[in-house]
Amino acid sequence: MSERTILVWFRNDLRIHDNEILLEATRKADKILPVYCFDPYYFKTTTSGSPKTGNFRARFLLESVADLRKNLREMGAELIIRIGNPAEILPQLAEEYQVNEVYHHREVADEETTISEQVETALWKIKLNLKHFIGHTLYHKEDLPFPIKDIPDSFSTFKKKVERDSDVRPCAATPDAIHIPAITDAGELPTLQQLGLTGPVDDLRSANKFTGGETAGLNRLKECFLNNNPVNVKVVRNAAPADNSSKLSPWLALGCISLRQVYWEVKSHPHHTDHLILELLWRDYFRFMFKKHGQKLYKPANFIDETPLADAKEDELFEAWKTGNTGVPFIDASMHELNATGYINNYSRQMVAGYLVRNLEVNWVKGAAYFEEKLIDYSPASNWGNWAFIAGMAHDPRDNRYFNINKQASELETKGMFVDTWLPVADSAIG
Repeated sequence: MSERTILVWFRNDLRIHDNEILLEATRKADKILPVYCFDPYYFKTTTSGSPKTGNFRARFLLESVADLRKNLREMGAELIIRIGNPAEILPQLAEEYQVNEVYHHREVADEETTISEQVETALWKIKLNLKHFIGHTLYHKEDLPFPIKDIPDSFSTFKKKVERDSDVRPCAATPDAIHIPAITDAGELPTLQQLGLTGPVDDLRSANKFTGGETAGLNRLKECFLNNNPVNVKVVRNAAPADNSSKLSPWLALGCISLRQVYWEVKSHPHHTDHLILELLWRDYFRFMFKKHGQKLYKPANFIDETPLADAKEDELFEAWKTGNTGVPFIDASMHELNATGYINNYSRQMVAGYLVRNLEVNWVKGAAYFEEKLIDYSPASNWGNWAFIAGMAHDPRDNRYFNINKQASELETKGMFVDTWLPVADSAIG
């Protein structure tokens, strides 16, 4: 009897713990073929002349893929790495290694689902099935108290119903062992230059150092609960909230850790805060909204060229905003920090987005696309969903209370160290 081989296509699920497709593949097949593709589509130059994926985000991705390969090797496996179109690469690998089926986690945003459809079509031509799994949400779609088409558009209603009527599933077990076929060419991790980018320059003033990968993500999760002192956010009069956020979002965005891992870690501590769980619920909400409405509600990045041409005034205002030259200290300092580090906390994001949309009256799609380039924790549903929400597309204005935007930007204290433009320190070792 011939051996059964399943190809596991990693995308935004770069972990070995609580990874259902990896566990299921080890149970259903004799051999597993783990694969990651660096798709040139995500590293192209946009019509604005900027890279679709900036160098801070790309560096974090490279670190995450490298860590996944390391963790797989420690289990006796290997990660095949390729640069190219997955719709071309995956069928080639499937035929070379006599693969019986391909597993992957389903995405919801337009660009990602289009790529999945292209892969599915290409595999079907060689009579292979692409099996979809759901693994990016806290609550499994099948455990919701309503079908996708009936999900409440109001976050407050959504939150109340899922917390009352649904349960979070336990984390999936980690495979005991992963057996792979004899791999002739595993491929090398690309450099930033091979992806068309230069190495980022780290800023001395940054209080946060984000290293990609499941190992660093799990360490950060543990740090959140040291001494039974879970993270929380406190609002101070005439100032932004103290930045005590979890800072788990970069690892959540790439699936280096799962939402369920965070949830059950929170629940395991007797003095836990519900703030972290609220963050996870927002992620679920925006993802399910994408699933329900698609591009009817949220404008995906690849349609930015279809937006009306901005006049010179709007272009000028947008340029001042993204370079941190609006004249409003808190806004400018936040944008300096974003440009210098690839990260700002959620409160700052709400403030700079609100300022662009409401004060400067610039098309929100421009801001969302800029965040897509810069943020190391970019996630399509959360990013575009948040921007659409701020632009006034939410169905229930009462949901705004969850964002804690309680001061005008001009009234806030300046983000001290980042008032001036960024200070380069040293070139990154990656790339």
